[in-house]
Amino acid sequence: MEKVHKTDAEWRETLDPVQYHVLREAGTERAFAGKLTDEKREGEFRCAGCGTTLFASDTKFDSGSGWPSFTSPSDQEVVIENRDMSHGMVRTEVRCAACEGHLGHVFPDGPGPTGLRYCINSAALEFDPE
Repeated sequence: MEKVHKTDAEWRETLDPVQYHVLREAGTERAFAGKLTDEKREGEFRCAGCGTTLFASDTKFDSGSGWPSFTSPSDQEVVIENRDMSHGMVRTEVRCAACEGHLGHVFPDGPGPTGLRYCINSAALEFDPE
């Protein structure tokens, strides 16, 4: 996978303030505030930072968490998973493998077949309908 490298100034030019906070500062948008939480159309969810296809609509489900949730990425190569011990918790952070933007976290409480819930910030995604 080709890596995307930008300076902080370039990221600030291309991302809106919420996207910058989520993708570059590992922030989190408020629950139920994201534009893609209720998206139900068929299509692809891409990284808002670099355009890499991350998730397909057929893996999206309503977790009730307030953030878009997916059972798996479109390809395991498109995400990086890191141990996150911030905020007094142990979680698995999910980042875009191309631009290393923070996407959200993955939890082991999703539906089959994977049993995983990729809980992803809407601000980290762009939706490309079919």
